[in-house]
Amino acid sequence: MRGRKIMVGLVGLLTFGGLLWGLDRPITAQAQTTQAVTWYQQWRRAYLGGKTQKYVKTNDGQGATQVLSEGQGYGMLATVLAAKRGVKSQTTFNQLYRYYRAHRIAADNPLMSWRQTRRGGRLTSVGSERNSATDGDLDIAYALILADRQWGSRRVNYRQAAQRLLTAIARHELNPTTKLPLMGNWATTAYDRSKLRTSDLMTGYFKTFAKFTHQHVWTQAAQRSQRLVGRLSARHQTGLFPDFIRVSGTQLALTNVHPGEIESATDNQVGYNACRVPWRLAQTYRMTHDATTKRALTKQLTFFKHRARITSGYTLGGHAVNNYTNPAFNAPINAAARTLKMSGLRRKTARQLPAKITKHTYYSATLQVVTALS
Repeated sequence: MRGRKIMVGLVGLLTFGGLLWGLDRPITAQAQTTQAVTWYQQWRRAYLGGKTQKYVKTNDGQGATQVLSEGQGYGMLATVLAAKRGVKSQTTFNQLYRYYRAHRIAADNPLMSWRQTRRGGRLTSVGSERNSATDGDLDIAYALILADRQWGSRRVNYRQAAQRLLTAIARHELNPTTKLPLMGNWATTAYDRSKLRTSDLMTGYFKTFAKFTHQHVWTQAAQRSQRLVGRLSARHQTGLFPDFIRVSGTQLALTNVHPGEIESATDNQVGYNACRVPWRLAQTYRMTHDATTKRALTKQLTFFKHRARITSGYTLGGHAVNNYTNPAFNAPINAAARTLKMSGLRRKTARQLPAKITKHTYYSATLQVVTALS
């Protein structure tokens, strides 16, 4: 659900019984005093709302408070990754987890409602807001697996929550034919099921889910995702992926989308969805070290390496759509450059990132933090 990302671009840059209560302690002496940890603490102060149920504020200070499952997934992922760097963040994670649980579609359907809006003093979902968004659910599931690894599941059963969520994702958010991610549980027609957000090709997640659940559908999802990554990479000299493409059949037939067909005028370009692709590929490569992912990531980073600066949006042929920069584009490339040890590109993109986490720029600020912690 990325239509609102265009606003960021236009302004330029801008179980419950086992849950822990109270505030997190300060970072311990053992915590890494890295820029990523500093950014996380700045982000936490700027973007987390709520008390016993914490949520990521996504409305950038405009209008009523809004929360997205996408943001909740990023928040849970960033918080458990911060713990791996020494931050005592389990309390915050549990509070984010408690909010997720309170906003599941139903008690017997653990997919998260994709948006909540403050109405009459309460954050609620109405109408189509009660549908799901697959990208948020995938990050929430992976964060729960990491939480189980980090803290165990004796006091809070992260493992069981992840198992149940992954079962629901497999049932409601994977295309039954292609085995690739749907945009959400609302995609029930053949046309809607063919829509694919390319940043949802999280092959590393799918391989992790296959091992975690022993469900064959996740192995199929990983295989099909990896195959599609290779095919998308080969389509253009730049190796760039569009925000969206349509995929159908077991042979994964591809159909280009038109501007504005799905979310925005950048549907067929590198916009505020596909800007995440370098980070997602880097995530996968760190997990799997597979050749297909490395080739695709190397090809994209080689394109960006030869740009004087990274701007916000590209055609698939490599033409810059805008002349301004945005961390939503630079931060994922920076994370990928670190992964492949491309020091020149890493330094170039680091220089374009804000020294401090900015306020009222939820999407770019959150990507800056979660990619830095990855």
